[in-house]
Amino acid sequence: MLSINLQEEQLTTLFENNPQRDIFHHDNQEEYLDAIGKVTLAVKRFLDNNKKPFSGVTPAELRPLFAKVNFDTPLADYDTLLDEVESLYTNHAVAFHHPEYIAHLNCPLVIPAIAAEVMISSINSSLDTWDQSAGGTLMEQKLIEWTCKEIGFGDLSDGIFTSGGTQSNLMGLLLARDHYAFKLLNHNIKQDGLPAEASRFRIFVSEMAHFSIQKNASLLGLGEKAVVKIKTDRSFRMNSVLLEDAIKQEIALGNIPIAIVGTAGTTDFGNIDPLQEIGRLSTKYDLWFHVDAAYGCGLLLTNKSRRLINGIELAHSVTVDYHKSFFQPVSSGAFLIKDKKFFGLITHHADYLNPKDHDHDGLPNQVNKSIQTTRRFDALKLWFTLRMMGKEKLGGYFETIIHTAAQIAAMLQADPAFELMNESDISALVFRYNPRDGKADLCAMNQFIKKSMFNGGEALVAGTKINKQFYLKFTLLNPLTTIDHVKNIFNIIKQHGNEYLQFNKTTTEFWRN
Repeated sequence: MLSINLQEEQLTTLFENNPQRDIFHHDNQEEYLDAIGKVTLAVKRFLDNNKKPFSGVTPAELRPLFAKVNFDTPLADYDTLLDEVESLYTNHAVAFHHPEYIAHLNCPLVIPAIAAEVMISSINSSLDTWDQSAGGTLMEQKLIEWTCKEIGFGDLSDGIFTSGGTQSNLMGLLLARDHYAFKLLNHNIKQDGLPAEASRFRIFVSEMAHFSIQKNASLLGLGEKAVVKIKTDRSFRMNSVLLEDAIKQEIALGNIPIAIVGTAGTTDFGNIDPLQEIGRLSTKYDLWFHVDAAYGCGLLLTNKSRRLINGIELAHSVTVDYHKSFFQPVSSGAFLIKDKKFFGLITHHADYLNPKDHDHDGLPNQVNKSIQTTRRFDALKLWFTLRMMGKEKLGGYFETIIHTAAQIAAMLQADPAFELMNESDISALVFRYNPRDGKADLCAMNQFIKKSMFNGGEALVAGTKINKQFYLKFTLLNPLTTIDHVKNIFNIIKQHGNEYLQFNKTTTEFWRN
């Protein structure tokens, strides 16, 4: 008893000397508001200081600063903490909001979604069960219902928010695999593991499909060999004639087709596979049809361009990434299915969390539909956005980037110094600088251009390989990017290209002499 009393006295003394002002609690509102206010000012400094998309810092320059960090010694106050974070992070963070950032599929953010992040993190609901997020559960379900309706799914549809496209694609293939095994082999993979026939399962995708399809096939125990890549047409869309030929060939080889993945917005080209024709083939051969619309889901918001994804309603499941095309912070994705019964293939019950009697009581436990357990209330960001801005305004932003991308494509075609590879359904353009002097190594020159632009940080573009040749890539997701911004990027590209040519010319002359 003396020992217990002594411990209590020590704890009381500790708490008196170190008030617990850092715990989020109604008694600590002043501390909370002070911290949030200072972080907000730090974000403002980030915006004020970003005159270009990137600082150009190298790992060798930045890494030594981390050697001085000692996690065992707390800093004195938030001002000191933010000084440290600015030197290590925000001064060098890539500014996706900058109009001359047109590299990867990173969108600028809408302010309502950023405001929601403060509430999400502070209240910290977990969306796995009703008893952890009552109102949040219904808000997420309402947004899923809305998205399913926009896709064209009926009353039996359902879905779940996910971390993004890779997870959503994993869920699509997971349900395709388990549904096929249960329906046609009378085998329950959830209970009994993979059947012997699984080594012959085949999934058909465009050769331009996202790499996560192969990765997920591996994770699902099917192996990358299960993924059959279909050649694209001249517009880099899946060739449906070759798709049907491949299905027939795999059947003739004794393999078992189980799914087709159509892409609504390829990462490199922003083009959309012929969804209606793929849907017809999936019905003809009784295959699961999954649409990866992580990029192209923004078309759901539009009036003029919505027709580009006609056929998406034929899918059994769909991937959407709100954090790509709805201008939401990472992470915010969703996985949607036409018939909610398929979620039963992955539902597990835990007595402490979502016992079966909850189903009888009608309690909507979202964990029944997710491969995650603890899960952020990311849906609140989209709720804030739609309620403050509406679908039409978001759709207008997406239409703007499509229109600007079409203008850029025309400019690239008209400029003899550039070689354009594609016209995009959405906003991704693959091209290279080609001054056509007959001497330049085009791959090496364009790699030099990309690297020089990244090191300089004044404008950022991406790169990719097509037929083993290196190309530059624009991915436009910012409605604030104008033609004047793009003209400046063209000039920067030409400047670095000419630097490469001059360096090679000087080097050649040196060795000749």
